[in-house]
Amino acid sequence: MGFEIPRALGVGAVQPHIYIDRNRKNPYFGNTLNADTFENTSINRFTTETAIKKMIESNPKVKNIVKDFNPNLNLNMNELRELLSNHAADTQNITKGIVENLPFALQAKVDAKSIDDASYLHDLGKVLIPAEVLNKPGKLDEKETKIMHTHSELSYEMLKNSGLNDKTLKLIRNHHQNAKRTGYPWVDKNFNADLNLQILSVADKYSALTEKRAYKEPMSPKQALTIIYQDVKEGKMHPFVFKALVNYAQQAQNVTNNVCL
Repeated sequence: MGFEIPRALGVGAVQPHIYIDRNRKNPYFGNTLNADTFENTSINRFTTETAIKKMIESNPKVKNIVKDFNPNLNLNMNELRELLSNHAADTQNITKGIVENLPFALQAKVDAKSIDDASYLHDLGKVLIPAEVLNKPGKLDEKETKIMHTHSELSYEMLKNSGLNDKTLKLIRNHHQNAKRTGYPWVDKNFNADLNLQILSVADKYSALTEKRAYKEPMSPKQALTIIYQDVKEGKMHPFVFKALVNYAQQAQNVTNNVCL
C-alpha cells in the first residue's frame, strides 16, 4: 500500500507513495593546526588522527567535557572512519537532495557549503565517545545517554579553532536542536533553528532511522518519514523542509528501481 501524509500545517497535502529500500553505500587549520599536505584542500583534513589530536590540544574545554568518561582521550578512529564513509556521506547526500527539492525562494536562503561541510563533520565528536556506549546493543541508560549527548558539543569544540566558518560550527553544535528548543545541547530563548539547521537536522535523523545500528534494524523510509512527520505537527520543523525530504525519498526510490531493472 501507499503511504499518505496528511495536510502539513496548511501548506498543501503531501501524499507520497513510497516503496524505498535505499542502499548506502581553507587549506590550513590556522596558526596552530597544520593539515597533512596530501589532503589539505579536502574536508577530510579535519578527520585524520594527527589533526584530531591537535584540535583537542588547542581547546582545553574538550578535555573538560570528557574527563568523567574518557580522561585519557582515547580516540576510536575505526568507528570514526566507518561513520564518515557511511552515515556522514549519507547525510551529505540527503541534505543535497532536500535542497534540490525546496521551492526556489527557499533555495536562495540555503548556505550549501556550510551545510555540506557540517553534514560530513557533525558527528566528529563521536571519536571520543567510548565504543561500549556507541555500540551498545540496547537502550542507553541515563548516564550513557548523557555521554552520548556530548558528541555534538564535542564536535563543535574540537573544530572551534580549525578555521571553519561560524555558520558551519553552529550547524555542527546544534544539529540535534529544533525550532522548539527541545533538543540538545542547551540553547537560550534567542536560539533560531533556521532553514539550514532544519535541513541538516532532518537529514541526520532520516539517515539514522533508515540505517542499521548496533541497537536496531533499519527502518523503512515509510516508517522513518512517519516518525519525522510528528516533528512537523509539533512545530519543530518547517513543512516545506519535510516535503522536500519526501520528494527526495521518492526520487531515490525511482533511481533504485531503475538500477534494478
